[in-house]
Amino acid sequence: MPEYKAPLRDMRFAMNELLNIKQHYATLPGGEEATPELIDAILEEGAKFAENELAPLNRSGDQEGCRWEDGEVFTPSGFKEAYDKFVEGGWPSLSHSPDLGGQGLPESLGIVINELVGTANWSWSMYPGLSHGAMNTLEAHGTDEQQQQYLVPLIEGRWTGTMCLTEPHCGTDLGLLRTKAEPNEDGSYAISGTKIFISAGEHDMAENIIHIVLARLPDAPKGTKGISLFIVPKYHVNADGSLAERNGVSCGSLEHKMGIHGNSTCVMNFDRAQGYLIGPANKGLNCMFTFMNTARIGTALQGLAHAEFGFQNSLTYARERLQMRSLTGPKAEDKPADPIIVHPDVRRMLLTQKAFAEGGRALVYFAAQQVDKANHGETEEERQAAEQLLSFLTPIAKAFLTETGFESANLGLQIFGGHGYISEWGMEQNVRDSRISMLYEGTTGIQALDLLGRKVLMTQGETLKSFTKIVHKFCQSEIYNPQMQPYIEPLQAINKEWGELTMKIGMSAMQNRDEVGAASVDYLMYSGYAVLAYFWALAAKTAQQSIAAGTDEEAFYQAKISTANFYFKRLLPRTRTLAETMVSGADCLMELEEGAFSF
Repeated sequence: MPEYKAPLRDMRFAMNELLNIKQHYATLPGGEEATPELIDAILEEGAKFAENELAPLNRSGDQEGCRWEDGEVFTPSGFKEAYDKFVEGGWPSLSHSPDLGGQGLPESLGIVINELVGTANWSWSMYPGLSHGAMNTLEAHGTDEQQQQYLVPLIEGRWTGTMCLTEPHCGTDLGLLRTKAEPNEDGSYAISGTKIFISAGEHDMAENIIHIVLARLPDAPKGTKGISLFIVPKYHVNADGSLAERNGVSCGSLEHKMGIHGNSTCVMNFDRAQGYLIGPANKGLNCMFTFMNTARIGTALQGLAHAEFGFQNSLTYARERLQMRSLTGPKAEDKPADPIIVHPDVRRMLLTQKAFAEGGRALVYFAAQQVDKANHGETEEERQAAEQLLSFLTPIAKAFLTETGFESANLGLQIFGGHGYISEWGMEQNVRDSRISMLYEGTTGIQALDLLGRKVLMTQGETLKSFTKIVHKFCQSEIYNPQMQPYIEPLQAINKEWGELTMKIGMSAMQNRDEVGAASVDYLMYSGYAVLAYFWALAAKTAQQSIAAGTDEEAFYQAKISTANFYFKRLLPRTRTLAETMVSGADCLMELEEGAFSF
């Protein structure tokens, strides 16, 4: 049976030692409430809930799956009871405004808790996870009346939320959507259409579900400029907040999926369902990006979660599984064979998982700090700077961490050998569950176009500079530190090359716009390796300082240095290929005529 143990020591390392969370929280309004003692208590309780309530339901939820009966969806055994305990513990309200019933703690702390919940049971975590995005959208764009009527119960956890974008004939290209919104005399709208791939669209865990829906008004312009955003509740809500009759929204079926079987992925039918406009008419896509950006950081967490889960279980297995003798002589002479962790190739796979999980954790937590600053920074300048940095990091975090999370999940299966292919070990489920992360909330290709085209080239590289300046300052501060040279020299080189490659692609794109699409995924992966190189260099420096100062955790810090060494010697060199392929041009991709593709 697979197991999950909350990696609290490494989480605290990332929060307290790498990113100085105490100093960060001191700059936020209400941040003084987030004392180290309170944060530790929240982490400990979150770990207990994840380990004791959610992890035991992970495999059983996958085996049982959700059940659809006459439009009603029933979640796997134990899911509803776990959700009731989640609500009872006050977890949904952790990082929302006290004015609306929240606890007022920083958003970044909520993201840390989401890691615990998601790694223990990703399928279950999606039910409250989608609600968080709905809450952020209502908080940012809802009227006072809408917030009181819909947001407060969501924050309390009595209701859950969804995002309803995709339709059968359109995926990412939302300009093609056909769902209609016809005005009613009372100021509401009749919403009609079908949405697909709606996570947590129907279930039995909460008393009401609030759908955030994209639809078109009758006189709307064509394309993305004619999309509006609507609130559509599963049950109508009376003026006193009580529930009335069922609205005209129903689940037509459940999708038959490769993984995340414990989460209901629904086809949702809207049959003149009563909805309410949120935000300005025809500006729905702008408002929806509040939801989508939240979801993309959440999906970056999924990549981290599958890397961590794969690493934990394959490490345990590698220490116990006996196979062959070490090439340098027996390491366990009292046993008939050595544990497979002694073999270099198994070490390669374990270190790859560890490097991606712990480096990814630092990246996600750093991005979460930018969320705090963008929403609550002391000055407009600080808020805008954080927003710019976050806009640059979000597609990298989403796409790179899900790609490497899937790689890590596959490595976990490989370490188990034939047993990895057998369901009771949990590794094949981890692979299946992780595969979706590179698809939803925008595929890797979509994230790459967003990064290179919109975020970098359209800003003349300004968003890229918001991060490369951080790296440059760090390198300058350590340039005379001999212990840091193995990291600083390659980090400086890649930071410089990053800008040069960007300029080269930009120049080519001025002649042929296909050059952006041809380079984008390689550019994004290159960027991901560069970003993690910075965090591993920072981790190495922090570990060196702790060892020099004297510590009773020398083994922990030495492991950080060893993993940083592995990252720089074995993983960062992947950028050499990417640097060549991203500038190889679009011609080799486009020269074959469409009709010449054959089989």
